[in-house]
Amino acid sequence: MQVMRAQPSENEAARAAAFEVAGVAFVADLSGALYWETQRLLVVSDLHLEKGSSFAARGVLLPPYDTAATLGRLAAVIARHDPRMVIALGDSFHDREAHARLCEPDRDTVAAMQTGREWIWIAGNHDPALPSSLGGIVASEVCIGPIAFRHEPSGTFGEIAGHLHPKARVATRGRATERRCFASDGERAVMPAFGAYAGGLSIRDEAFTRIFGAPDFTAHVLGDNRVHAIVASRCY
Repeated sequence: MQVMRAQPSENEAARAAAFEVAGVAFVADLSGALYWETQRLLVVSDLHLEKGSSFAARGVLLPPYDTAATLGRLAAVIARHDPRMVIALGDSFHDREAHARLCEPDRDTVAAMQTGREWIWIAGNHDPALPSSLGGIVASEVCIGPIAFRHEPSGTFGEIAGHLHPKARVATRGRATERRCFASDGERAVMPAFGAYAGGLSIRDEAFTRIFGAPDFTAHVLGDNRVHAIVASRCY
């Protein structure tokens, strides 16, 4: 029996933009997630769960709502795309003990999102040793067809990575604004951080030059209502 999937509404289509990596078509969701439709695969990066509690332990008090906010946004994206697999590209937790600080409601949210689908945690530099009690499986990287999913970018062909938290500074209506973005030149991509408290690194930083060479790659910038494709050299 063939299952007919509903076509996205005009509003949903406006929340996303398409680009290719190594000949594979992806949808860049306005939330900062990446969707590979033919594989029904959803990718997110750098959730940095429990960053607020990590800072609080060091005497820097932040509102302790980042984990719930991040998981709520992730649950909404999963509900919208209904993926068969989710890959979290590392630094899902802000430190090595952050997973132990998850409250029961947040653990329940993670378990509910994992129900009925494959879930892969990629190990990151903040969370190199994730426990099996989180559900899903833990891997150093995942390769599917020509695409390699890993945490730290190396600049190789077909790579989709996180770690750098790309952001773009652009001029709009006479003033400058900074937004998270996907960075891609069609051969590789670096994903924005998904976490509510995650910061960002300018795409004009030399770290991106080492990956892409000259700043002629594209920043797919997360705007208020849509994803904007802007040549990196136009950002500052």
